[in-house]
Amino acid sequence: MAGTEPYENALGAIPGAHPYPRTSRYHDAEIGVHRQADGTEVRYTKRRLLPPLDQQETQDRTVGSGERPDLLAQHYFGDPAQWWRIADANPVLDPRELTDEAGRTIALPEAGGGHSGV
Repeated sequence: MAGTEPYENALGAIPGAHPYPRTSRYHDAEIGVHRQADGTEVRYTKRRLLPPLDQQETQDRTVGSGERPDLLAQHYFGDPAQWWRIADANPVLDPRELTDEAGRTIALPEAGGGHSGV
């Protein structure tokens, strides 16, 4: 369709527009703009920094056999896509580490608390 701009270009024209939904861990992340040598602007999501783990409201949970981060998120938050909240509350690099061993104790952020989308 002639005259149609890409979605990314339209975001700059809408005040307060953000490319991530409210449930995304990146929703509140700052969007940066890098200008290439030829003048082309490239948007990117700036790094999200988490508060120290000891400042989060969490409860301990012992992982059972066959559990996964997305299934825990569905059970505790009602949305499997919120697995990242559990990952953020634990000192792991790979979220699969959270449930790869039955009997492991992990921290679960409170359903209404934690970082809401950051």
